[in-house]
Amino acid sequence: RLCAKARQPIAPDLLDALGMAPITTGAVCVYHEMIPAARRALEGTNIPIAAVSTGFPAGLSPLELRIREIEMSVEAGATEIDIVISRRHVLSGDWQALYDEMRAFREACGEAHVKAILATGELGSLRNVARASLVCMMAGADFIKTSTGKESVNATLPVSLVMIRAIREYYARTGVRVGYKPAGGISKAKDAITYLALMKEELGDRWLQPDLFRFGASSLLGDIERQLEHHVTGNYSAAYRHATA
Repeated sequence: RLCAKARQPIAPDLLDALGMAPITTGAVCVYHEMIPAARRALEGTNIPIAAVSTGFPAGLSPLELRIREIEMSVEAGATEIDIVISRRHVLSGDWQALYDEMRAFREACGEAHVKAILATGELGSLRNVARASLVCMMAGADFIKTSTGKESVNATLPVSLVMIRAIREYYARTGVRVGYKPAGGISKAKDAITYLALMKEELGDRWLQPDLFRFGASSLLGDIERQLEHHVTGNYSAAYRHATA
């Protein structure tokens, strides 16, 4: 059901009323065990399968197991890997250890894209968020992501501004574009517009494309569809008419 929603996230009658061609989500994010089922359900599409890895969400399993988990997910067919960093490296200021860990994860991913989840709600300060962002980008992260969605505090605008400006600084110094994904706590379409405006103002239109910007959209997607129906009909629909999973 999750993959079916990813293939057709907006009801066909709404797309027709809006004059829009069919669209899909940017990816489907699953645990390792669900990769084969997701592959079958997404067959015939170009929707990437992203696997959460490295002892998600806490990241406290042995390093060797976390690296092997990445390798197994890539072998199973995941083309994107969402890793979680060891928060202790940030809290203790051991930036070399964070770099080495992220570098090992990057190498284990091979051709797969890797998103580094910083779990910003557990990093203690915005300065730590900025430094962790830069270290992960230096070590090869294709995306930096705010949260697992399991922390008590997930994506926020202040954290997003810090991470986006780290991306801007990194791009200015290296010419390498790194993507951004706010995840957790964004459930309303109006909130999503705020994040889109932030991205446009800080990084420009290029960072509004799905290869450089994603939402963790589990609950957000339903509200977006409700808002589109309101735009077309002038009436709000019940949430159950736009169930996600």
